[in-house]
Amino acid sequence: MKAVVIVTVLGLATNGIAAGSANAAGCLKGAVVGGVAGHYAAHHGLLGAGAGCLIGRHEANKRARQAAQNGYQNGYDRR
Repeated sequence: MKAVVIVTVLGLATNGIAAGSANAAGCLKGAVVGGVAGHYAAHHGLLGAGAGCLIGRHEANKRARQAAQNGYQNGYDRR
């Protein structure tokens, strides 16, 4: 059963990376931090990586919205 879960998670992760690699801002860093934290906290590295990816993506979107409201694009002033 554990092998089936691992293969399924790896398949979904591979599919997600191939389909959304252009929009991965914050996800990779969050996944690494969450995976390490999950591993050391309760031996749930995959769960931590998934949660870290979601949180990192949310924070990246929030920063992008704030930058757009302030008139900045990729750190450069557009005025």
